[in-house]
Amino acid sequence: MAILAGIDEAGYGPILGPLVVSSVAFRVPDASVGACLWKALARSSTPKVSRGARRLAIADSKKLYSRGKLGPLERAALVMLAVRGHRPGNMPELLDLLAPGGSQIRREYPWYCDEGLSLPLSNDVGDVATRANAVRLDCAENDIELTAVRCELLLAAEYNQLVKRTRNKAVVLLGLALRLVYGILRRSKGQRVRLCVDRLGGRQHYRESLSTAFPQYELQIVEESPARSAYRLTHSSQVCEIEFVTNGETHHLPVALASVYSKYVRELHMHLFNRYWSRKQGGLKPTAGYYTDAKRWLKDASRMLDRLNIDRSMLVRER
Repeated sequence: MAILAGIDEAGYGPILGPLVVSSVAFRVPDASVGACLWKALARSSTPKVSRGARRLAIADSKKLYSRGKLGPLERAALVMLAVRGHRPGNMPELLDLLAPGGSQIRREYPWYCDEGLSLPLSNDVGDVATRANAVRLDCAENDIELTAVRCELLLAAEYNQLVKRTRNKAVVLLGLALRLVYGILRRSKGQRVRLCVDRLGGRQHYRESLSTAFPQYELQIVEESPARSAYRLTHSSQVCEIEFVTNGETHHLPVALASVYSKYVRELHMHLFNRYWSRKQGGLKPTAGYYTDAKRWLKDASRMLDRLNIDRSMLVRER
Protein backbone atom coordinates (compact mmCIF):
# COMPACT_ATOMS: atom_id res chain seq x y z
CA MET A 1 0.00 0.00 0.00
CA ALA A 2 1.06 3.60 -0.69
CA ILE A 3 0.16 7.04 0.62
CA LEU A 4 -1.41 9.67 -1.63
CA ALA A 5 -1.51 13.07 0.07
CA GLY A 6 -2.18 16.75 -0.56
CA ILE A 7 -1.44 20.09 1.14
CA ASP A 8 -3.07 23.49 0.64
CA GLU A 9 -3.56 26.76 2.54
CA ALA A 10 -6.14 29.44 3.26
CA GLY A 11 -5.54 32.92 4.59
CA TYR A 12 -2.17 33.75 3.05
CA GLY A 13 -3.39 37.09 1.69
CA PRO A 14 -5.59 38.49 4.51
CA ILE A 15 -4.25 40.55 7.42
CA LEU A 16 -7.05 39.61 9.85
CA GLY A 17 -7.75 36.04 10.91
CA PRO A 18 -5.49 32.99 10.93
CA LEU A 19 -3.27 31.44 8.31
CA VAL A 20 -4.23 27.76 7.99
CA VAL A 21 -2.31 25.06 6.12
CA SER A 22 -3.81 21.56 5.95
CA SER A 23 -2.76 18.10 4.83
CA VAL A 24 -4.92 15.14 3.82
CA ALA A 25 -3.58 11.61 3.34
CA PHE A 26 -5.15 8.52 1.76
CA ARG A 27 -3.84 4.96 1.80
CA VAL A 28 -4.21 3.45 -1.68
CA PRO A 29 -3.02 0.31 -3.50
CA ASP A 30 0.50 0.67 -4.90
CA ALA A 31 -0.85 0.49 -8.43
CA SER A 32 -3.19 3.43 -7.73
CA VAL A 33 -0.64 5.88 -6.36
CA GLY A 34 -0.72 7.83 -9.62
CA ALA A 35 -4.45 7.48 -10.16
CA CYS A 36 -7.10 10.18 -9.96
CA LEU A 37 -9.10 9.71 -6.75
CA TRP A 38 -12.07 11.54 -8.23
CA LYS A 39 -12.30 8.78 -10.83
CA ALA A 40 -11.67 6.02 -8.29
CA LEU A 41 -14.41 7.36 -6.00
CA ALA A 42 -16.74 8.54 -8.77
CA ARG A 43 -19.76 6.71 -7.34
CA SER A 44 -19.77 8.81 -4.17
CA SER A 45 -17.84 12.02 -4.91
CA THR A 46 -17.37 14.60 -7.64
CA PRO A 47 -15.26 17.69 -8.33
CA LYS A 48 -18.34 19.42 -9.74
CA VAL A 49 -20.38 21.69 -7.52
CA SER A 50 -24.11 21.56 -8.22
CA ARG A 51 -27.10 22.12 -5.98
CA GLY A 52 -28.96 18.98 -4.96
CA ALA A 53 -26.33 16.55 -6.27
CA ARG A 54 -26.36 13.11 -4.67
CA ARG A 55 -22.60 12.74 -4.77
CA LEU A 56 -20.40 14.64 -2.33
CA ALA A 57 -18.72 17.65 -3.93
CA ILE A 58 -15.01 17.70 -3.06
CA ALA A 59 -13.51 20.63 -4.90
CA ASP A 60 -11.41 23.74 -4.59
CA SER A 61 -12.71 25.58 -1.52
CA LYS A 62 -13.23 28.73 -3.60
CA LYS A 63 -15.87 26.83 -5.58
CA LEU A 64 -17.55 25.38 -2.49
CA TYR A 65 -17.56 28.62 -0.51
CA SER A 66 -19.09 31.46 -2.49
CA ARG A 67 -20.85 34.60 -1.36
CA GLY A 68 -20.47 33.58 2.26
CA LYS A 69 -22.48 30.36 1.93
CA LEU A 70 -20.79 27.86 4.22
CA GLY A 71 -22.99 24.80 3.57
CA PRO A 72 -21.17 23.01 0.70
CA LEU A 73 -17.77 23.63 2.28
CA GLU A 74 -18.89 22.47 5.72
CA ARG A 75 -20.63 19.44 4.21
CA ALA A 76 -17.42 18.22 2.54
CA ALA A 77 -15.36 18.79 5.69
CA LEU A 78 -17.75 17.07 8.10
CA VAL A 79 -18.67 14.18 5.80
CA MET A 80 -15.04 13.24 5.24
CA LEU A 81 -14.34 13.42 8.97
CA ALA A 82 -17.34 11.14 9.50
CA VAL A 83 -15.79 8.71 7.00
CA ARG A 84 -12.93 8.52 9.51
CA GLY A 85 -15.44 7.94 12.32
CA HIS A 86 -15.24 11.47 13.77
CA ARG A 87 -18.32 13.61 14.48
CA PRO A 88 -17.17 16.84 16.17
CA GLY A 89 -20.12 18.61 17.76
CA ASN A 90 -18.42 21.95 18.34
CA MET A 91 -15.39 23.93 17.28
CA PRO A 92 -13.07 22.88 20.16
CA GLU A 93 -13.73 19.23 19.32
CA LEU A 94 -12.98 19.93 15.65
CA LEU A 95 -9.71 21.70 16.42
CA ASP A 96 -8.64 18.98 18.84
CA LEU A 97 -8.99 16.55 15.93
CA LEU A 98 -7.30 18.66 13.28
CA ALA A 99 -4.79 20.76 15.21
CA PRO A 100 -4.15 19.05 18.55
CA GLY A 101 -2.10 20.94 21.10
CA GLY A 102 -3.16 24.45 20.12
CA SER A 103 -5.87 25.05 22.70
CA GLN A 104 -3.58 26.98 25.07
CA ILE A 105 -2.57 29.43 22.34
CA ARG A 106 -6.19 29.94 21.28
CA ARG A 107 -7.15 30.90 24.83
CA GLU A 108 -4.92 33.95 24.50
CA TYR A 109 -7.31 35.27 21.83
CA PRO A 110 -10.73 35.84 23.44
CA TRP A 111 -12.31 36.60 20.05
CA TYR A 112 -11.59 33.01 18.98
CA CYS A 113 -12.68 31.31 22.21
CA ASP A 114 -16.39 30.54 22.12
CA GLU A 115 -17.13 27.12 23.53
CA GLY A 116 -20.76 27.49 22.44
CA LEU A 117 -20.13 27.33 18.68
CA SER A 118 -21.94 24.14 17.71
CA LEU A 119 -21.33 22.28 14.47
CA PRO A 120 -22.57 22.17 11.83
CA LEU A 121 -22.84 25.93 11.70
CA SER A 122 -24.83 25.94 8.47
CA ASN A 123 -28.37 24.58 8.21
CA ASP A 124 -27.62 23.45 4.65
CA VAL A 125 -25.23 20.57 5.41
CA GLY A 126 -27.76 17.75 5.05
CA ASP A 127 -27.45 14.18 6.29
CA VAL A 128 -23.77 13.78 7.14
CA ALA A 129 -24.05 10.14 8.20
CA THR A 130 -25.75 8.96 4.99
CA ARG A 131 -23.24 10.72 2.75
CA ALA A 132 -20.35 9.42 4.85
CA ASN A 133 -21.64 5.85 4.52
CA ALA A 134 -21.71 6.21 0.73
CA VAL A 135 -18.12 7.49 0.60
CA ARG A 136 -16.96 4.86 3.11
CA LEU A 137 -18.45 2.05 1.01
CA ASP A 138 -16.89 3.47 -2.17
CA CYS A 139 -13.50 3.66 -0.42
CA ALA A 140 -13.79 0.09 0.85
CA GLU A 141 -14.67 -1.29 -2.60
CA ASN A 142 -11.58 0.43 -4.07
CA ASP A 143 -9.26 -0.41 -1.15
CA ILE A 144 -8.83 3.28 -0.34
CA GLU A 145 -8.67 4.70 3.19
CA LEU A 146 -8.58 8.29 4.43
CA THR A 147 -5.85 7.99 7.07
CA ALA A 148 -5.23 11.52 8.33
CA VAL A 149 -6.32 15.15 8.25
CA ARG A 150 -4.08 17.71 9.95
CA CYS A 151 -4.01 21.52 10.15
CA GLU A 152 -1.26 23.95 11.05
CA LEU A 153 -2.94 27.05 12.46
CA LEU A 154 -1.06 30.34 12.86
CA LEU A 155 -2.68 33.25 14.70
CA ALA A 156 -1.61 36.88 14.44
CA ALA A 157 0.98 37.25 17.22
CA GLU A 158 2.79 34.01 16.36
CA TYR A 159 2.58 34.87 12.67
CA ASN A 160 4.09 38.32 13.26
CA GLN A 161 6.92 36.86 15.33
CA LEU A 162 7.81 34.36 12.61
CA VAL A 163 7.65 36.96 9.82
CA LYS A 164 9.84 39.30 11.85
CA ARG A 165 12.35 36.48 12.37
CA THR A 166 12.41 35.29 8.74
CA ARG A 167 11.57 38.64 7.05
CA ASN A 168 9.52 36.71 4.52
CA LYS A 169 5.95 35.48 4.88
CA ALA A 170 6.48 32.96 2.06
CA VAL A 171 9.15 31.29 4.21
CA VAL A 172 6.66 31.10 7.08
CA LEU A 173 4.07 29.47 4.82
CA LEU A 174 6.60 26.95 3.51
CA GLY A 175 7.66 26.14 7.06
CA LEU A 176 4.10 25.21 8.00
CA ALA A 177 3.78 23.05 4.89
CA LEU A 178 7.05 21.25 5.61
CA ARG A 179 5.88 20.46 9.14
CA LEU A 180 2.90 18.73 7.60
CA VAL A 181 5.17 16.90 5.15
CA TYR A 182 7.25 15.70 8.10
CA GLY A 183 4.12 14.40 9.82
CA ILE A 184 3.06 12.48 6.71
CA LEU A 185 6.50 10.90 6.32
CA ARG A 186 6.67 10.00 10.01
CA ARG A 187 3.31 8.23 9.85
CA SER A 188 4.18 6.47 6.58
CA LYS A 189 7.48 4.74 7.28
CA GLY A 190 8.22 1.97 4.82
CA GLN A 191 5.46 3.08 2.45
CA ARG A 192 5.76 4.85 -0.86
CA VAL A 193 4.45 8.42 -0.59
CA ARG A 194 3.18 10.64 -3.38
CA LEU A 195 2.55 14.14 -2.12
CA CYS A 196 1.13 17.10 -4.02
CA VAL A 197 1.43 20.61 -2.58
CA ASP A 198 -0.27 23.64 -4.07
CA ARG A 199 2.41 26.07 -5.26
CA LEU A 200 3.38 28.23 -2.27
CA GLY A 201 3.74 31.97 -2.78
CA GLY A 202 4.91 31.65 -6.40
CA ARG A 203 8.12 29.87 -5.40
CA GLN A 204 9.67 27.62 -8.08
CA HIS A 205 12.76 26.13 -6.37
CA TYR A 206 12.40 23.97 -3.24
CA ARG A 207 15.60 21.88 -3.27
CA GLU A 208 17.41 23.84 -0.57
CA SER A 209 14.38 23.97 1.74
CA LEU A 210 13.71 20.25 1.36
CA SER A 211 17.38 19.37 1.94
CA THR A 212 17.44 21.46 5.11
CA ALA A 213 14.17 20.06 6.44
CA PHE A 214 14.97 16.42 5.62
CA PRO A 215 18.77 16.03 5.78
CA GLN A 216 18.56 12.25 6.21
CA TYR A 217 16.87 11.88 2.82
CA GLU A 218 18.67 11.73 -0.50
CA LEU A 219 17.09 14.34 -2.76
CA GLN A 220 16.73 14.18 -6.53
CA ILE A 221 15.32 17.01 -8.66
CA VAL A 222 12.79 15.60 -11.12
CA GLU A 223 11.56 18.88 -12.60
CA GLU A 224 11.64 22.60 -11.85
CA SER A 225 9.42 24.62 -14.17
CA PRO A 226 6.93 27.49 -13.83
CA ALA A 227 4.05 25.01 -13.56
CA ARG A 228 5.60 22.18 -11.55
CA SER A 229 8.50 21.57 -9.18
CA ALA A 230 8.97 17.85 -8.49
CA TYR A 231 11.46 15.99 -6.29
CA ARG A 232 12.19 12.48 -5.07
CA LEU A 233 13.20 11.95 -1.44
CA THR A 234 14.73 8.57 -0.57
CA HIS A 235 15.69 7.22 2.83
CA SER A 236 16.19 3.54 3.64
CA SER A 237 13.10 1.77 2.27
CA GLN A 238 10.97 4.90 1.99
CA VAL A 239 10.48 6.87 -1.21
CA CYS A 240 8.55 10.15 -1.28
CA GLU A 241 7.63 11.81 -4.55
CA ILE A 242 6.71 15.40 -3.77
CA GLU A 243 5.56 18.02 -6.25
CA PHE A 244 4.61 21.66 -5.89
CA VAL A 245 2.12 22.61 -8.60
CA THR A 246 -0.06 25.52 -9.65
CA ASN A 247 -3.81 25.02 -9.23
CA GLY A 248 -3.26 21.70 -7.49
CA GLU A 249 -6.74 21.80 -5.99
CA THR A 250 -8.29 21.50 -9.47
CA HIS A 251 -6.25 18.42 -10.44
CA HIS A 252 -5.81 16.38 -7.25
CA LEU A 253 -8.58 15.37 -4.84
CA PRO A 254 -6.26 15.32 -1.76
CA VAL A 255 -5.19 18.92 -2.47
CA ALA A 256 -8.81 19.99 -2.97
CA LEU A 257 -9.81 18.35 0.30
CA ALA A 258 -6.87 20.00 2.07
CA SER A 259 -8.09 23.34 0.73
CA VAL A 260 -11.54 22.52 2.14
CA TYR A 261 -10.20 22.02 5.66
CA SER A 262 -7.96 25.09 5.53
CA LYS A 263 -10.83 27.30 4.38
CA TYR A 264 -13.35 25.72 6.77
CA VAL A 265 -11.14 26.23 9.82
CA ARG A 266 -10.35 29.79 8.78
CA GLU A 267 -14.00 30.68 8.16
CA LEU A 268 -15.03 29.31 11.56
CA HIS A 269 -12.42 31.57 13.14
CA MET A 270 -13.69 34.56 11.15
CA HIS A 271 -17.25 33.76 12.24
CA LEU A 272 -16.13 33.91 15.88
CA PHE A 273 -14.05 37.03 15.20
CA ASN A 274 -16.95 38.96 13.71
CA ARG A 275 -19.46 37.79 16.30
CA TYR A 276 -17.19 38.73 19.19
CA TRP A 277 -16.42 42.24 17.96
CA SER A 278 -19.97 42.98 16.79
CA ARG A 279 -21.10 42.31 20.35
CA LYS A 280 -18.55 44.85 21.56
CA GLN A 281 -19.62 47.48 19.01
CA GLY A 282 -23.12 47.45 17.63
CA GLY A 283 -23.42 48.04 13.90
CA LEU A 284 -19.82 47.01 13.15
CA LYS A 285 -19.86 45.50 9.66
CA PRO A 286 -18.23 42.03 9.47
CA THR A 287 -15.01 41.49 7.55
CA ALA A 288 -13.44 38.58 5.68
CA GLY A 289 -10.01 39.90 6.68
CA TYR A 290 -8.60 40.77 3.23
CA TYR A 291 -6.43 43.87 3.05
CA THR A 292 -8.78 46.60 1.80
CA ASP A 293 -11.80 45.53 3.84
CA ALA A 294 -9.62 44.76 6.87
CA LYS A 295 -8.35 48.36 6.76
CA ARG A 296 -11.97 49.53 6.64
CA TRP A 297 -12.83 47.32 9.62
CA LEU A 298 -9.84 48.52 11.64
CA LYS A 299 -10.83 52.13 10.98
CA ASP A 300 -14.44 51.47 12.00
CA ALA A 301 -13.34 49.62 15.15
CA SER A 302 -10.39 51.84 16.10
CA ARG A 303 -12.04 53.71 18.99
CA MET A 304 -13.38 50.50 20.49
CA LEU A 305 -10.00 48.78 20.17
CA ASP A 306 -8.28 51.75 21.83
CA ARG A 307 -10.86 51.82 24.63
CA LEU A 308 -10.35 48.10 25.27
CA ASN A 309 -6.55 48.51 25.05
CA ILE A 310 -6.24 45.78 22.42
CA ASP A 311 -2.69 44.93 21.41
CA ARG A 312 -2.77 45.30 17.60
CA SER A 313 -0.04 42.66 17.20
CA MET A 314 -2.50 40.11 18.60
CA LEU A 315 -5.07 41.17 16.06
CA VAL A 316 -3.41 42.31 12.81
CA ARG A 317 -0.91 40.41 10.68
CA GLU A 318 1.85 42.77 9.61
CA ARG A 319 2.31 41.43 6.07
